Amino acid sequence: MYFAAPAGEGGSFAPLLLIVLLFGVMYFMMIRPQQKRRREAQAMQSALGPGDEIVTIGGLHATVVEVTDDVVTVEIAPGVNARYARPAIARVVKQDAAAATAAEPLAEEPVVAEPVADDPIPNPVVETRKSKD
Repeated sequence: MYFAAPAGEGGSFAPLLLIVLLFGVMYFMMIRPQQKRRREAQAMQSALGPGDEIVTIGGLHATVVEVTDDVVTVEIAPGVNARYARPAIARVVKQDAAAATAAEPLAEEPVVAEPVADDPIPNPVVETRKSKD
């Protein structure tokens, strides 16, 4: 004697809600940050120009000489040029001075007071112990 479940009773929505929640968490924790990093890398690679100092994904430090559609020609040493695919550029170490000044203004260097010639050289050791008196 087996009893059939009444037709009006449905399954619980908890497992379905758990699966949807799991996909939502995966999207916000894994997929979305990866897309952001990919967009930033593409923006950096599209902004490459002659004179930029770069590092490739293999760790090679070089200076950009020429940029075409998908190939970047870099100078590894004086007179030694190599061609790399644009996605092989990992990061820009230093942009060309003209591009850097156009992108953001340089910060002013702090003014450091110079020691007076008549003053003796101060002792850098400072006594910080408290007396037991």
